Amino acid sequence: MPVASRWHRGGTPTHKLHFRKEVEIRTTLQELLLYCIFLINLCILTFGMVNQHMYYLNKVMSSLFLDTSMPGDERTNFKSIRSITDFWKFMEGPLLESLYWDSWYNNNQLYDLKNSSRIYYENILLGVPRVRQLKVRNNTCKVYPSFRSLMSECYSKYTSENEDISDFGLKQDTEWKYSTPSSNSPWHWGFVGVYRNGGFIFTLSKSKSETKKKFINLQLNSWIRRGTRVVFIDFSLYNANVNLFCIIRLVAEFPATGGILTSWQFYSVKLLRYVSSYDYFIACCEITFFILFIVFTIQEGIKIKEFKSAYFKSIWNWLELLLLVLYFVAIFFNSYCKIQIFLLLESLLKSTEKYSDYYFLAYWHIFYNNVIAITIFFAWIKIFKFISFNNTMSQLSSTLSRCIKDIVGFAIMFFIILFAYAQLGFLVFGSQVDDFSTFQNSIFAQFRIVLGDFNFAAIQQDNPVLGPIYFITFIFFVFFVLLNIFLAIINYTYSEVKADYSIGRRPDFELGKMIKKSYDNALKKLKLKKPQEDEDNESVKSRDLAERARREGFDENEIQSAEQMKKWKERLEKKYYSTEIQDDYQPVTQQEFRDGTTTKLQNETLSA
Repeated sequence: MPVASRWHRGGTPTHKLHFRKEVEIRTTLQELLLYCIFLINLCILTFGMVNQHMYYLNKVMSSLFLDTSMPGDERTNFKSIRSITDFWKFMEGPLLESLYWDSWYNNNQLYDLKNSSRIYYENILLGVPRVRQLKVRNNTCKVYPSFRSLMSECYSKYTSENEDISDFGLKQDTEWKYSTPSSNSPWHWGFVGVYRNGGFIFTLSKSKSETKKKFINLQLNSWIRRGTRVVFIDFSLYNANVNLFCIIRLVAEFPATGGILTSWQFYSVKLLRYVSSYDYFIACCEITFFILFIVFTIQEGIKIKEFKSAYFKSIWNWLELLLLVLYFVAIFFNSYCKIQIFLLLESLLKSTEKYSDYYFLAYWHIFYNNVIAITIFFAWIKIFKFISFNNTMSQLSSTLSRCIKDIVGFAIMFFIILFAYAQLGFLVFGSQVDDFSTFQNSIFAQFRIVLGDFNFAAIQQDNPVLGPIYFITFIFFVFFVLLNIFLAIINYTYSEVKADYSIGRRPDFELGKMIKKSYDNALKKLKLKKPQEDEDNESVKSRDLAERARREGFDENEIQSAEQMKKWKERLEKKYYSTEIQDDYQPVTQQEFRDGTTTKLQNETLSA
């Protein structure tokens, strides 16, 4: 009777291991098929929310409102506004001309639809545009005593505490009186501040001439003053040809340093979700997504109940939980957006004589798009969980799992040096070079330097001594030293994995074998493959190798010894590296390994 090594003593019987492994493989295959169905459904769902018309609509509108130059000055447009005078020129010139399209190119009347403008003849202006500003109070900052004789007023940067809510100017209409912000409107994150809703608001008229008179009146009565910190221009369009809403916001910030910083937002969204037959197909995909979310939640709940704390030891289980959270957040925001659209859209469409605030709906719709984009990213990452049935992909995943500790250690060292250089660049070049104007920009500039995207002339001009020293030392330590250390870690670990796989220390790819076996059985049933073809492959290959060895001069004894060694190696790999005895593995010494295998071969010889 053969002597069992310590790998088998007290272990689970082989037939039970085979059965358990086969059940596990079948379960994994079923899970893979179900997840592929889910992933296809999610891709259809996400790509059904966007289309190329969104980009073209944003591009057309941004070109109209941002690139149209002012009368008499071809070099000045909204992007290049730098003074209050330029701002009023834009309001009375390009903005008015772009908003009011009331006639065809041959001066014929365009449309007779309640005096609504049709921008580019296709996009209906919904309601009327709105302009609002936020101001700060005087004396919100302190003037140094030596300068108080020269400057008695001081207006700080915008914060909700410094905001001026008192009436000013003519104190008659809404543009001179403070309007409280609505509770559901999101705040705006600008270049130099975060601004809340509300402020001093006026809406434009549907008549181009009346709007121009209003602009002139506001300019003469100094509606924009020293305390003004930001002006928003909001309006919305709808294009029925592509069923898209375009929500536009033009922003002019007046920082405490003086001047004007302009920014803009163009959101093309599909608020009317279910119009065509394809839209109803997307609705079916949404229902399928919700059902599969329930199924996955139940599956993970059963696993947690079965494995308890051991469940949280696998990184893939953490990814499963993250995906479930993202699925829930996506479903929640999708439902929230639909409810808000159902409650607000009809009333907004009826308010044709006043400003219709679609910005709130567009903001949350864009937020939902971002959530679903992150969700599908991690959903694709989960595919790596099922790549163990492929030898090459298994090597890559093994390489990453083995070197993760070394990479973490390297990352700590890398980011220490990165933050050190980022702070050095911010302090030395921050006041002159745009790439280092903030600490965040300085960090991004380090990565751009590594990728070859940098402006060496700017830092050299700002500081002829520290600029070249900063650049040369950063390139040497980060590009030539740290990045090569990172590549060495990956390369060394990959070499180890390749070496282990070459001597048989590899997982048995049962899932891949089962897929291949099922494929072969299907071909045999369809009579597309001969039944004995697979069984003959090994013998044919062995005979070919023997014939080749004879042609090269090897004698029969050497050939038989080689074949015997090959069979012995296959039995050894099957016995000592098979994953079906993975749970019963116990380390053995080299002497025990040699004694066990020798006894095994002797017993097999005697039995033969």
